[in-house]
Amino acid sequence: MFHLMFSLPCLYVIVRFIWPMPWALSTRLAVGLLLVCASQYHLYARLSSGSVFSPEFPRAVVMLFNWGFGAILLIAVFQVIVDLGTLLAMLVRRRWLAIPARLRYGFGSLALMLAAVGVHQAVGVPAVKDVEFKIADLPPQFDGYKVLQLTDLHISRLFNEPWTEAVVKASNALGVNLIVVTGDLIDGSVVDRAQDIAPLSQLRAPDGVYVIPGNHEYFFDNQAWMQHFRSLGMIPLANSHTLIERGGAHIVLAGVTDVTAPRTGFPAPDVKQALAGAPQGVPIILLDHQPRNAATAAQQGVALQLSGHTHGGMILGLDRFIAMANEGYVSGLYNVGAMQLYVNNGTALWPGFALRLGKPAELTRITLRRQSPGS
Repeated sequence: MFHLMFSLPCLYVIVRFIWPMPWALSTRLAVGLLLVCASQYHLYARLSSGSVFSPEFPRAVVMLFNWGFGAILLIAVFQVIVDLGTLLAMLVRRRWLAIPARLRYGFGSLALMLAAVGVHQAVGVPAVKDVEFKIADLPPQFDGYKVLQLTDLHISRLFNEPWTEAVVKASNALGVNLIVVTGDLIDGSVVDRAQDIAPLSQLRAPDGVYVIPGNHEYFFDNQAWMQHFRSLGMIPLANSHTLIERGGAHIVLAGVTDVTAPRTGFPAPDVKQALAGAPQGVPIILLDHQPRNAATAAQQGVALQLSGHTHGGMILGLDRFIAMANEGYVSGLYNVGAMQLYVNNGTALWPGFALRLGKPAELTRITLRRQSPGS
């Protein structure tokens, strides 16, 4: 079903874009066959590793497939827009209208270019994004406290060891007090990814590096990955919390499992369990990979929830559809009752669809501030 779904845009492009072109039959057949091959990228990923989420090809090949696959999707979108516009024009003019080949050449070339730009923007080391949150009852000792949020690194053959090393170097240069990683660190098994993820052991922050699982950890043996994260010096939070201390004052840092956890026999996310035994009147920061359960967290008195999962929507326009699948949350800051929810665009994204257009990745440096009375 997965492969059929991703084959439909290719079929549409062949029928509505390639076939009407003024090319020789042999050329149309050859280009159509090439598109079919490119559209089956996820099938090749499954054959290479047993999972569509872990293409085990050289990085350049993964990038090439993403460019081809992305171009097919963009051409399909442009062709739908042109077809709908042409249909509307025919209804208004009450006569048949043909789509000129030069128009197809134009938006086809644009799609190829945008796909290349999208892949280029997706695979680089992200820039730093500074955000500031005002927290009610934040102890004075934590005013100006800095947290780095990393999320959706999707370490893989695309986001490989050199990329991870560069991210770690950039992260360590930010001078934060605490680092949190909110899930989807990997795509692949521990055996396949051990070398690529190894640089994360060099992440450094005075108050530690904490991690929660995302849905992709459950695709690749969550228990093995949680143990491996510990061996790299990261501290997992799975329906649990810890206290961060500064000058005798505290904040609560809590983390929950992913909503997909029960499908593989692991506990569902439980904010109440995560906060069991936490001191009263202490501000709570919650790590939850997916933002969709933010209302539940708000009811438990959480001050700030940090999430990822959506990749910011990846492409302007597409982000609106991704928001619909995530209770309206897709990118940036939301107020959910008295709680603030920050949905991170992600440090990277899934190598099965690695394009970014207008939704950049980010190294997110968070500064906590005391909320003044009445503000």
